Amino acid sequence: MKKIKEAIGFIKTYEGELPQHLNDLINVLPVIQNLSKTKDLNADEGIVQRLYSLLADGGDLHVLVQELIDLLESLPDKPSKSTIGFQLRGSQNLDESTILLKESGLREIGALAERYPKAEIYFHQDLDGVATALAMKTYLEANGINVIDSHVIQYGDKEFSVQKPKAQGDVMPVLVDFAHGKPIFTIHTDHHDTQTGVEDETATQFRGARSNVETISQVVSPQDLFTNEDIMMISTIDSADYAKHGISPDDVMNYIFKLSETGDVPKNKWMLALLTNKLLLAYKNKPGFLEQLVMGSSPSLLNIYQNINKIAKEEGYATPEEMLQHQESYVEKQRESENVRYEDGIIVQYGGGRMFKAGSYDRYTPFKIYPDADFLVIAWPMGLVQASCNPFKESRALKGVNLGELAQSVLLEYQPMLESELVPLSTLKRIGETKATEKSIGFKMSDVYAFYEDKIEGLNHNYVNIVTDIMNKPWSRLSEKQKQVLDRVGVSVWNIVQSNSGGHKCITNISGLNFYKRGKRDPQGKYSYDKNREPSPYVTLTKDIQQSFVELLKSKINSTS
Repeated sequence: MKKIKEAIGFIKTYEGELPQHLNDLINVLPVIQNLSKTKDLNADEGIVQRLYSLLADGGDLHVLVQELIDLLESLPDKPSKSTIGFQLRGSQNLDESTILLKESGLREIGALAERYPKAEIYFHQDLDGVATALAMKTYLEANGINVIDSHVIQYGDKEFSVQKPKAQGDVMPVLVDFAHGKPIFTIHTDHHDTQTGVEDETATQFRGARSNVETISQVVSPQDLFTNEDIMMISTIDSADYAKHGISPDDVMNYIFKLSETGDVPKNKWMLALLTNKLLLAYKNKPGFLEQLVMGSSPSLLNIYQNINKIAKEEGYATPEEMLQHQESYVEKQRESENVRYEDGIIVQYGGGRMFKAGSYDRYTPFKIYPDADFLVIAWPMGLVQASCNPFKESRALKGVNLGELAQSVLLEYQPMLESELVPLSTLKRIGETKATEKSIGFKMSDVYAFYEDKIEGLNHNYVNIVTDIMNKPWSRLSEKQKQVLDRVGVSVWNIVQSNSGGHKCITNISGLNFYKRGKRDPQGKYSYDKNREPSPYVTLTKDIQQSFVELLKSKINSTS
């Protein structure tokens, strides 16, 4: 490609300005989309002709847009490592407030330590979340910040039921390994593809990585906290990159540590890592377990494993031997279940089966039962459809299929129906705070703006302050009159699903379906299961979308084979 010559005597600036100009163009597209829906496109013959000359094949705008696409496609992909930064809550100027990295770690760690002598860490409910919290705790404490507590945070209604940070002004709230930020957090770090829920004044930079612990241990901290080997194994587990290392479903689902008969040290280390993950997931819902693990462990897979066993023994949790029996029974029941079937290389499953006994459930059970399967499409009764490639096969992106693109194609079939159904803020708040208490963060107006931005309907500017004030109160304390105000403002199911769903070519999810035709008020009376009762509309919708996904996946496989 021909390079543009720089004028002598001038500083080259367009490389730094290009991303902003590109974002400006992207940001104007929703405006054009909205105008196309609200304007009479045939009202003025002269304007119609000019629009046609711009947009038709070979038109001025069509040619330029195609050139832009061709130029962008010709560029190489971004390197895997990029800058990470954090921003102090309440800062306005990004250039001054973003805490960038240098060789000694966070540039402003000294200022943070002076402002906040104590910290609380909120972390995601998995191995990478625990490891990241441990690495962050070690780093903060090495810089004079005492970590006084930790809390699990999870997606769904648990996200808004998590305990509020302590009220003291000298305690810094820190969020790690979680894609949904909140303005209450001073530091937020994550490694997922996209992040939501951070207000403008708490804008944060993130680093794409295989795991979040890799970022904290090897980028933020001036000295490695976890070993390279530990990080590689945690990253492999977090990204389910098992085929690359020859790991089988039996390896991942194993509960019992047995030394390699050949004395193979790498195999023993892999077994330790996989077993640590397996036990952590088996006990993760025990009250206080993960928090105790974070507060009492050091950055080491071996130490985490030892502490898991120590806590389990002290608290009287089910033993690995007991959980192994439960898991074997679960696998056999799933093998015979009418809710699990195998069609043309695709495992189609509804629900997780009977998962009540400790340690019975494992997400990779379907691939243990059908090891030759290429894909799994599972529908969950909470309004979630997940699709994934078989992570134990050599090629994870199989048969030319991109599951993320396929999910969007499926949703387009349902777009008119989902766009016509408005979910009022009363329903969003009620469901979001299902498990919330007076001490919880709660689902607030900042969350509505962060997730749905300009997708909110019925919000008259004269009533923004009133609606915001109501949304920022706990659902349990709202009067009927206040709830009626929230009934008048809402977001379409389509926009809710689009905001909550995502993925890539190997794994994707369609989420938020549980908001379809849900009630505005808490259900009356105690719930009791009745097999003869008609399923909820959102459950039927979830099953329909799953079936559409399976049919489209089959068609795609057949067309590319």
